[in-house]
Amino acid sequence: MSPSIRVRGRAELKASRRRRRHSCWGHLVAAPLWPLHGANLGTLLRTCDAVGACLAVPRHPWVPEALRRGNTLRQPACVHWVGDPLGWLGRERKAGSAVVGVELAEGAMRLAELPAARGRTVAVLGHEQSGIPDEAVALLDVAVEIPMVGTGSSLNVAVAGSLVLYKLAGLL
Repeated sequence: MSPSIRVRGRAELKASRRRRRHSCWGHLVAAPLWPLHGANLGTLLRTCDAVGACLAVPRHPWVPEALRRGNTLRQPACVHWVGDPLGWLGRERKAGSAVVGVELAEGAMRLAELPAARGRTVAVLGHEQSGIPDEAVALLDVAVEIPMVGTGSSLNVAVAGSLVLYKLAGLL
């Protein structure tokens, strides 16, 4: 190991982090409103905690268990339960939230060009196979595309959401 690199120990890392969960700061909200795989929701919840965001999820019967199973946080995280995804998105937009969709779409902005959020921002994540429904695309202010050079057509919702959240939080 190079003498100029010093690995921080557990105690030092713990002292530099929040001791308790954050309450709803109302700044960033990850919204995987059409989830396909439950395990990805818990992973995305950990990213939300890391960047100070909340998670908005649909009220499907399997979602609470999926969050418990995939979440390794010791403290509860900020979760907003959404009964009507399209209605909720419309209300968020009407209230002044920026609504950013992670989607392969004509005119989509490349992730590298996405500026940090300056106000309340909802990052909409679609179904891993079919994307964001057309009715919800109409509610987006901007679409963001994550460039890929491999053969896959998309990233899973946890990875895509994590990349976008870090960029919106100004941490990348």
